[in-house]
Amino acid sequence: MASVLDGMLRRKPIEQIDDEAAPSGLTRTLGLWQLTAIGIGGIIGAGIFSLAGAVANEKAGPAVLISFLVAGVASAAAAFSYAEFAGLIPRAGSAYTYGYAVLGEFTGWAIGWDLLLEYTAIVAVVAIGISGYFNDLLGFMHVDLPLWMSGAPGTEPKGVADGSYKVNLFAALLCLLIAWVLNLGMRNAARFETALVYLKVGIVLLVIVVGVFKIKSGNYSPFAPFGLSGAFTGAATVFFAVFGYDAMSTAAEESREARKHMPKAIIYSLAISMVLYVLACLVLTGMVDYRDINPNAAFSSAFKSVGLNTVGIIIAVGAILGVLTVLFTFMMGATRVWFSMSRDGLLPAWFARTHPTRHVPTRITWILGAGSALIAGFLPIAEAAELTNIGILLAFIVVCVAVIVLRYRRPDLPREFRTPGMPVVPIVGVVFSIWLITFLEWQTWVRFAVWFVLGCVVYFVYSRRHSALEGRENPKR
Repeated sequence: MASVLDGMLRRKPIEQIDDEAAPSGLTRTLGLWQLTAIGIGGIIGAGIFSLAGAVANEKAGPAVLISFLVAGVASAAAAFSYAEFAGLIPRAGSAYTYGYAVLGEFTGWAIGWDLLLEYTAIVAVVAIGISGYFNDLLGFMHVDLPLWMSGAPGTEPKGVADGSYKVNLFAALLCLLIAWVLNLGMRNAARFETALVYLKVGIVLLVIVVGVFKIKSGNYSPFAPFGLSGAFTGAATVFFAVFGYDAMSTAAEESREARKHMPKAIIYSLAISMVLYVLACLVLTGMVDYRDINPNAAFSSAFKSVGLNTVGIIIAVGAILGVLTVLFTFMMGATRVWFSMSRDGLLPAWFARTHPTRHVPTRITWILGAGSALIAGFLPIAEAAELTNIGILLAFIVVCVAVIVLRYRRPDLPREFRTPGMPVVPIVGVVFSIWLITFLEWQTWVRFAVWFVLGCVVYFVYSRRHSALEGRENPKR
């Protein structure tokens, strides 16, 4: 029993992590602004183009602004902790690697295992959100898709017979498209991502600049029709829209000057995204009464409702193309977490093999692409979204706790970035994350518990015995 517990608590020495990072099979090609673009690409997406409208319409009203601010404060407190670790341990894996190095193998495993599901589900949620804009765009052009391929079973709108929808084919194909792009190699994939981020930011600025002239102040009253509790519930829902930087941090081994650039990219991407979120929410709820907001394609429908059909079409096209960056960032994050876990022996090493010329984990990428495609094709967006937030919040708790522990355990380590207000800021991140977890539905806890129990079985049956640290500590086994 003692040996099992010792194995669960063993930590990977940070010096050893640095030694192993160089011959990883990945190539360092990303600069500061490419990293920042990947971070923005992961943060701004379905959260602004789909979830902002859904939360305003169903949970918060104009107080959706508060929902994003609350989620942003919680995310910022954790972002400082991620920034310190990113400058200290510039290695693939993000929260998994940080937890493994500071809090022990089982904690690292639990967070890594959880992030595999969370990131994959986020890819599916975003793909479903994009398909909503795609259908809205087709509606502008008076084109109707065959019903069988128009949505997941059980998501038929009023006027469409139950059972007419068989699969959300467009969403499923998007997931496979992103897997293909990631397999082209990080240099080419990053160029694709950066170009789409510029397009997406341009679309958001178009929404703000044009929409501000269509604001009616009366639409802001009542500001919180569902009460503040509705705004806080909305914060838990939109939270996954403000943490794309954590998936970006998994690309540390593909970053040039990672110790210097990763912390800056984390802070820059969150700051830019939050400013755009706040302005866009003000415009949306000012243009349209919250009760009339289309939860599936909020902004394009809003501009259509005020007679700006051309702008609505541009936004729908821009949303489809721009939100692809979220799929890219989180699928990349999932593949790099899986890659790190396999390299550490916690999952079979077969998965950690990279392509000989493109230097990307091809096998993992296609598996995750297929998994996210199945979720996107056959689950409603609400059920898919419920798979996401709890794991990210737990990862934030682990990172915030770990940065405090390591600061006092190893104050001697050279840190390119130091979390300000230690230990208050990380504690704020922990408290906010725990608080937001309490707003999640009980079904979310059930799904999380099932996945966690499955992970425990995998860990004790396979991972603990095949861990690279186990081989070093007990070489005769």
